[in-house]
Amino acid sequence: MGSFSVWHWLIVLVIVMLVFGTGKLKNMGKDLGGAIRGFKEGMKEGDEEAPKKEIAQDKTNTVDVNAKDKTNAS
Repeated sequence: MGSFSVWHWLIVLVIVMLVFGTGKLKNMGKDLGGAIRGFKEGMKEGDEEAPKKEIAQDKTNTVDVNAKDKTNAS
């Protein structure tokens, strides 16, 4: 049992069209496209609403220990 050939897929497509009908398949395609479009728009809105992180500025005085040791060693 290897992969399906083009003829197998055509037979499956014909059976699906007979079972569901072209109108129902067309509506399902529209619904799926609308759902995907809505999902993409929701993702864009989520990115815009996310708060931007700001890096806090350290206002404390810091001392470089190595620099202090060098000045004391002299």
